[in-house]
Amino acid sequence: MDRVEMLFTAKEVEEQVDRLAEEILEAYNNQVPTVIAVLKGSFMFTADLLRRLPGIYAVDFIRAASYGDGTETSCHVSISLWPTVKVAGQKVLLVDDIADSGLTLKCLVERLKKEGANQVDVCVLLDKPSRRKVEFIPRFVGFTIPNLFVVGYGIDYAEKYRNLPYIGVLKED
Repeated sequence: MDRVEMLFTAKEVEEQVDRLAEEILEAYNNQVPTVIAVLKGSFMFTADLLRRLPGIYAVDFIRAASYGDGTETSCHVSISLWPTVKVAGQKVLLVDDIADSGLTLKCLVERLKKEGANQVDVCVLLDKPSRRKVEFIPRFVGFTIPNLFVVGYGIDYAEKYRNLPYIGVLKED
């Protein structure tokens, strides 16, 4: 059976979401751009972040993955849901749970730009720069972490652990 060791408490996560919201509002002069969340892992983070970003702006979703049921990236990005909101001529804030290899996020940024987005910035709760397989740096980062397999606060392992209110490290017994 797997066990989870606490990495960031629910309170620490909440504080980082508050900080990120402030950074985003400052960066965009209180004019929040179109927000596109990467499902499924970012759903809790995105919901909490949006509650802190005032104003009227479009929100949509992308479903993309490069993991499947494993703990290592497959190096293949699969997109199963694409946003219907107009991105051409817009600034876009792409929100994801974690920047790991960079493959998925780089692919999504390139595709959004190809569809005419004027600017695409990425906000992630967690960043693992030591795992990059491509050159990619998110603009807004909650926590920078070492090479750990984390779960909780929307982040899963084989569709489990998403409901944890904190972020923990998955330990296999």
